[in-house]
Amino acid sequence: MTWNSIMGIVSSLALFLPIFLIMALRLGAYRSFPVLLIYYAMVFVYNLMTEGYIQANADVVRIWGLSNNLLDAPLMLLFLTYFSSSVEFTRRLKILILLFGVFELSVVLLVGFNLGAITIILGPGIFIVFALCLFLFVRQSKIVITNRKSLGKTLITASLVFAYGCYGILYMLYYVFKTQYIADTFLIYFLVTTFSSLILCTGIVFERKRIQKLFELKKARKELHIIYKDVKKPAHFRTAMLDFDREPWN
Repeated sequence: MTWNSIMGIVSSLALFLPIFLIMALRLGAYRSFPVLLIYYAMVFVYNLMTEGYIQANADVVRIWGLSNNLLDAPLMLLFLTYFSSSVEFTRRLKILILLFGVFELSVVLLVGFNLGAITIILGPGIFIVFALCLFLFVRQSKIVITNRKSLGKTLITASLVFAYGCYGILYMLYYVFKTQYIADTFLIYFLVTTFSSLILCTGIVFERKRIQKLFELKKARKELHIIYKDVKKPAHFRTAMLDFDREPWN
């Protein structure tokens, strides 16, 4: 077996791990995690197709690959709404997704559903996602210094910064400069995908612990509210008893 074949298998396993964790940790219906699940499921299936583990004709593989590239930025931007700290930031992200979708549609209508359209679309998409992930990573890194509960989000954004930074370089090599070292390019892609997926999974595990604790605190607050709802207490007592979860979770 060649290194590419070995890393193709390893990267496929690494791509499956986030899918497994999201389902096993019951995050499949939590906020924007379903989008991340769809994203990794699509890439995982495409990886299996290109490596020959799923038998499909060339047209199916081609359409699946083109669709993956078209949906890459919109899906990832939609997942990044999970890190939004305000309604306004979420609104801006959704507007960005809409505008990018219009851009993609315009390119496809003008150029066609082909490699040329992907070459035009993929570059800006990678840059936008990378820039936004870098911004979120810097913000989460500042938060995690004083609030270790944000470690999960920091690791997730770190994995995406690493992945899309490397994808940007690979995009330039493969699509722009049209390198002759295609096998080496795919080997680097497999390595990047594997490493970033492992960091992402670590972040998901930490984030699940934070979410579980948040649910427990909300449940405790609800129970205390039921117990004390008919008891008139001074304002400062209520604050001490019922507002104990005011510590920032983001």
